[in-house]
This record gives sequence, C-alpha cells and structure tokens, in this order.
Amino acid sequence: MSADPEKSGLAQKVKHETKEIILVFGYLASYFCALSVYRTLLLEQNDIPYFTFGTALLNAFIITKVILIGEVARLGKRGESKPIIYSAIYKAVVYGALVFAFHMVEEIVKMLFQGKEIAGAFHEVRLDDLLVHSVVIIITFIPFFAFRELGRILGKDKFRALVFGAGANESHRTPIV
Repeated sequence: MSADPEKSGLAQKVKHETKEIILVFGYLASYFCALSVYRTLLLEQNDIPYFTFGTALLNAFIITKVILIGEVARLGKRGESKPIIYSAIYKAVVYGALVFAFHMVEEIVKMLFQGKEIAGAFHEVRLDDLLVHSVVIIITFIPFFAFRELGRILGKDKFRALVFGAGANESHRTPIV
C-alpha cells in the first residue's frame, strides 16, 4: 500500500518552505548581525552601550517572511525577462519598498501602543531612519536576488553544482566561459 500522495505532497511543500526559510534567514541574519557588530563597535568608541543581536535576528526573521510572502504574491516577476542584474535590482527595489512599508506600519503600531493618536504617530515616525534602513536593505537584496535569479534560470540542480561543486566527479562540470 502506497503513501497518500496528498500527504506526501504536503510534506514535500513543508520541507521546501523550511529550506527556503533557513536559507533566506541565514543570509539576512548573517548580514544584520555583522552590521550590528559594526554598529556596536562604533558606539563603544564613544562609551555608548549598544547591543542589538536580538533585534537583528528578529528583523532577519520578519524580512524573511516578507520575502517569502512577496514570492507567493509573485512580486517582481515582471523583471524576470530582463538580464539577471536588472532583474535583481528590480526585485531588490520592489522588495525593499515592501520592507519599508512593513517597517512604517510597525513603527506606527508601536506608537499607537504607546498611547499616541494615529496623526501623532505618523508625525513621530523617523522617516529619515526608515529611508536609510531601506537603502541598506535594497543594497543587501541585490546580491541575494542575483543568486536567486541565477538559480531560477539555471535550475536548482545545475545551480547547486555550480556553487557547491558537482560532487566527487568534477570532470562532468560544464565550464562557464
């Protein structure tokens, strides 16, 4: 008796989504934690205590979910017919704008929880900080989406062989010229 194909399909989907979350989170977490270390070292020079690894990891997780939700909603698909660099920049800007919107809503909700009225919350949002944060996110997204686009174009197996090696028998690798 064979396994239920519906359950098997669901298990495969859960396995795929888990891998996606781990890969995206790993990339973003390593970047945000490195940025946090840099910020901490800069502020310690002026005797300002600063420790934000928890915030860096939380942001990485939230942005991971934003990216995966955006992919389900097929954001950025319009740029996929362009060369990889243009597609990567287009997706970086689209997803950067989405992250900006999520951060804007997050800031407003935080201020509403602090008892501010919605008009006051809009007024107190540090737009300059959010914009700079968004530029950093967009720049971070460019290599991320370039690799994802390369994987999409080459196919999962060929991309893995190219990035991680083809295994024990390297003679089967197709040279890239």
